[in-house]
Amino acid sequence: MEFHKDQVVTVAIEDMGKDGAGIGKADGYALFIKDAVIGDVVQAKIMKTKRHYGYARLTKILEPSPHRTEPLCPFARQCGGCQLQALAYPQQLSFKANAVRQNLEHIGGLPNPPMEPIIGMENPFRYRNKAQFPVGRDKDGQIITGFYAGRTHKIIPNRECHLGVPQNRPILDIIIDHMEKYRIPPYDEMSGKGLVRHALIRCGFQTGQIMVCLIVNGKSLPHAKELAGRLRALPGMTSILLNQNEQRNNVILGEKTALVWGKPYIIDRIKDLEFCISPQSFFQVNPQQTEKMYEKALEYAALTGAETVWDLYCGIGSISLFLARHARKVYGVEIVPQAVENARENARLNELGNVEFFTGKAEEILPAKYRDGQMRADVIVVDPPRKGCDAALLDTILLAKPPRVVYVSCDSATLARDVKYLRQGGYELKKACPVDNFPMTCHTETICLLEHS
Repeated sequence: MEFHKDQVVTVAIEDMGKDGAGIGKADGYALFIKDAVIGDVVQAKIMKTKRHYGYARLTKILEPSPHRTEPLCPFARQCGGCQLQALAYPQQLSFKANAVRQNLEHIGGLPNPPMEPIIGMENPFRYRNKAQFPVGRDKDGQIITGFYAGRTHKIIPNRECHLGVPQNRPILDIIIDHMEKYRIPPYDEMSGKGLVRHALIRCGFQTGQIMVCLIVNGKSLPHAKELAGRLRALPGMTSILLNQNEQRNNVILGEKTALVWGKPYIIDRIKDLEFCISPQSFFQVNPQQTEKMYEKALEYAALTGAETVWDLYCGIGSISLFLARHARKVYGVEIVPQAVENARENARLNELGNVEFFTGKAEEILPAKYRDGQMRADVIVVDPPRKGCDAALLDTILLAKPPRVVYVSCDSATLARDVKYLRQGGYELKKACPVDNFPMTCHTETICLLEHS
């Protein structure tokens, strides 16, 4: 049967894709249908066809899935931040664990991957310690803030995200009121004009400290001290900053940040370790799950106190310091200079003298240290970006042959690819454990233990 654009079909949803779209078949033809969940029977309108599959828009739920639930957020369907709010949380965990398993099987070449149960959350809302709110205007010219609709830069007005902390709402109310009072224009992406681009808010879950950083298309903000006076009256306010970004691009933060009031950072804790966090710092957004994830990484590292550990893509040193209390020496490598500064400060803050940090690309630093005879490791920990590890880095790991490699990944597809590469070089995957750091979204962290055979 031939299918065409605007055709209306009935589809039973059997699976979900990596972006959360429901997947079903109409007369054998696969369709991806946003907002449909596993178990639904839906009516959908075909929007785009390809040879073997197509995309359709959900028009009516004919039979709701037993796993369908009412989203807590009224904007869940429009907003690009959440993809899975309509799916009950136990089924979200099952979907994510299955996605990791399938990637390890199909990409990693492991017919029966040694997986541990996924680690979920007791309460899968209000977990984000960081939020970035774009600022713009609606069709009536009113100043708004919220989140982008999926795959667009259209702002969905929403100051009450249920994944973020309750403190976000009063902060945003004050910022928008200040802009309206002094007629401060929001940034317009099309023209490149306007001033206020984003509001970045960080909250320390253990300390209660709050940071507000306004990103502006200029060098100053009118009446900034008055705005700071209103914000600093809020409980926990610790740091108020102004970041300059005059570039016509989608990068949120510019290179220059000025302190308006308070400290240039906030402090938060993971267990009993303290961390300085600046606007540019990479710090896991879900502190409760991060603690569980790091404990799992520590378990896999199996440190006795005598080991030398290399922590690659170390950020502000959070995993490095977590491991340092149980190792003889830890070396961290990170490409962002400010993150390395933060990492060194965090080592001093926690009085850990057995940690050393290098600035540069992990795929350049590690091979250079190995060639110079300055690199040996009992354990290597990698926590790369979504693209996974560079081949030069993996090759150096294979040359160095550390007994254990602990791989922390935010993308199980590139994880599986790299696991396959390491297995071909003599490593065996011993354990894999998904951790749900991002409930209501399609993203998952996974920790793997590889041992040299």
